[in-house]
Amino acid sequence: MASTQQSSTRSKGLHTIEEPNFVEESNDFSLVLGGPVFQFFRKSHLAGDGLELVHRRLLIITLVAWLPLLFLSALGLSTGGLGRLSFLHDIEVHVRFLIALPILIAAELLVHSRIRPVVRRFVERRLVLPRDLARFHSAIESAVRLRNSIRVEVGILLFVYTFGLWFWHSRVAVIAPTWYAMPGGRWHLTAAGLWYVFVSIPILQFILLRWYVRLFIWFRFLWQVSRIDLNLVATHPDRCAGLAFLGGSAYAFGPILFAQGAMLAGLVASRILYRGESLLSFKVQIVGFVVFFVLAILGPLLMFTPRLAEAKRKGLADYGLLAQRYVDNFHQKWVLSSEAPSEELLGTVDIQSLADLGNSYAVVREMRPVPFRLDDIGRLAAATAAPLLPLLLTVFSPQELAMRVIKILF
Repeated sequence: MASTQQSSTRSKGLHTIEEPNFVEESNDFSLVLGGPVFQFFRKSHLAGDGLELVHRRLLIITLVAWLPLLFLSALGLSTGGLGRLSFLHDIEVHVRFLIALPILIAAELLVHSRIRPVVRRFVERRLVLPRDLARFHSAIESAVRLRNSIRVEVGILLFVYTFGLWFWHSRVAVIAPTWYAMPGGRWHLTAAGLWYVFVSIPILQFILLRWYVRLFIWFRFLWQVSRIDLNLVATHPDRCAGLAFLGGSAYAFGPILFAQGAMLAGLVASRILYRGESLLSFKVQIVGFVVFFVLAILGPLLMFTPRLAEAKRKGLADYGLLAQRYVDNFHQKWVLSSEAPSEELLGTVDIQSLADLGNSYAVVREMRPVPFRLDDIGRLAAATAAPLLPLLLTVFSPQELAMRVIKILF
């Protein structure tokens, strides 16, 4: 009686002390709801507590980055024939600030809504058992602290205005007058160029680098979870011992890959249109670009491979032993027995159980060593490469391209 009361007390204590804290923390977990910039947006009425007003942030940040360039270049008579490349003809700039930048801002809402439930699934599906909730809770707290770190975002800002500007300066060679700079012993910035170099580019670089930091936080969290003794069941129908939802959650980062692809497309388009280069001359870089970013999103999930391999080995051993015992009894009863069976074999519980056992063993044998499928790879690759598809019009005419697409589809 006393032991029963003690067990009841422990269960009650676990429910009232640990679980509410965990649920509250997991519900608050978000990769984007935190940090000094987010708090600034809240106080300036550019964001609500749940990332509302995304259209307002998108519009204002985009206009701050792009609109002054238009006005200042017009005042500097740079929209016309001042140089070989005018502002209105600079495709790379427009793609960066009118396509990639808004997508990177809007992606926060999708990542918030798609990644947030993933944390709860580890407990809802009993992948993390009650005995390991403390470690899981600690991983969440560590991720939240890093997300809210003032030092991290200040470090990104300092990096952008030091290494970021140096890198941009080192790779840009001004050999003819443009809307942002004049050539010389060292290039001299126009008024539009000053805004471009010290405001527009840092805004884009800061937002992009902040996404890289968020990805690091997410994958660091998953690494900490992978070190927990997860309750992986090899017979789970998703063929990943219950972890297939991790591959599906990677779709949330599709807009970030699309924005990266758009920036590459703008760069390649500028080279093709104004330097006479061919799209085919970039094929190696494009393939490498797509492969790199797909691996950057799905590659960290390989940290669960040792756990999945262990679950598969254990499942094959356990179900192999169970199957051997069952088929021995089945063989003894239905094959070797000299007595006439009292019922027909077909339709009996024995034959149905044998079939079910065979199906369970097949599921374990087909278990994948990674928590994602080829479909996940294909979709992320498509999101990365999609912005580059319009560049095919520089190689094929619209009619020829349409005919090739029809032949591929039909």
